[in-house]
Amino acid sequence: MFRKHLIAKRVATATLVSGLSLATTGMAAVTEISGAGATFPYPVYAKWAGAYEKETGIRLNYQSIGSGGGIKQIKAKTVDFGASDAPLKVEALDESGLMQFPMVMGGVVPVVNLPGVGANKLHLSNDVLADIYLGKITHWNDKRIKAENKGLRLPGKAITVVHRADGSGTTWIFTNFLSKVSKEWQEKVGNDKSVAWPVGIGGKGNEGVASYVERVKGSIGYVEYAYALQNKMASVLLRNHQGHYVAPTSASFQAAAANADWANAPGFFMVLTDQPGKASWPITGASFILVYKQQGKPEVGKAVLSFFDWAYHQGGKMAESLDYVSMPAGVVRLVEKAWAQEIKGSDGKPVFEAH
Repeated sequence: MFRKHLIAKRVATATLVSGLSLATTGMAAVTEISGAGATFPYPVYAKWAGAYEKETGIRLNYQSIGSGGGIKQIKAKTVDFGASDAPLKVEALDESGLMQFPMVMGGVVPVVNLPGVGANKLHLSNDVLADIYLGKITHWNDKRIKAENKGLRLPGKAITVVHRADGSGTTWIFTNFLSKVSKEWQEKVGNDKSVAWPVGIGGKGNEGVASYVERVKGSIGYVEYAYALQNKMASVLLRNHQGHYVAPTSASFQAAAANADWANAPGFFMVLTDQPGKASWPITGASFILVYKQQGKPEVGKAVLSFFDWAYHQGGKMAESLDYVSMPAGVVRLVEKAWAQEIKGSDGKPVFEAH
């Protein structure tokens, strides 16, 4: 899930060097840990590792290859952890002996190109958004859109729907939301990283969608929050589960995560779309880490969890600087408690001790 100033620097495989005095960590045998998966969290992982360099001595090799690739690689045991924007259900985790936990959050944001309509001026309810993407609402002066936007001058221009042409975690989150709020969407299109779009034009990556929206007047698309913010795109106000129109902000993403019932989510399977709460942004998503419960090399498992432990507790400001959202403290406590209980070495002892 695509920042303009980072796109040129992104590579499929990045070696992130970092380091804590090996003598103090008790992990002198570990010189490198590896991971692969979602492209969405790559920039913040790189940022964290750059700062972590001053405190650790472990090399992190992360392959930014997409969620599906990350799941395949961790199941094949070719990496120490996987990363996915689409969480695995507990049955799939148990089948492979994996544990997952949420690491960082972001939001998917509808953006428009309507002359005279700035950011967070257009109000859209969830059913209206779904019907636009179903091709049932075709013009901006449709009576249903006008009813939500009294006083806002809307053109009689045709709506150009823009979507992703490639498979992505962004699309998975967006279509998951549409499937929850529209029975017709669920039945006709469904929820996946790539779907058969009823209408519209496709752009590759967030940058491709944004490029179309920026060029085509009367268009609507969906991109990551950070991309919309940094490129000054006109995001919309969405009606959430409680019926309140909310703007996409770090606070509204945090609200969606905080109101989610993580404590009763088996395997931390949690999709943050359409969550309750007056302030919750309805298309919020988390990126997840996958690790084996049984660690054949406990020192490597400890090194992996130590990196993410540091990121949870020390990486918040760095995440915010890249427009990511940190997990709420309560969720972090649940995750680290689960690490101590579930992730063990071949001797049956936990590889990580909760704070």
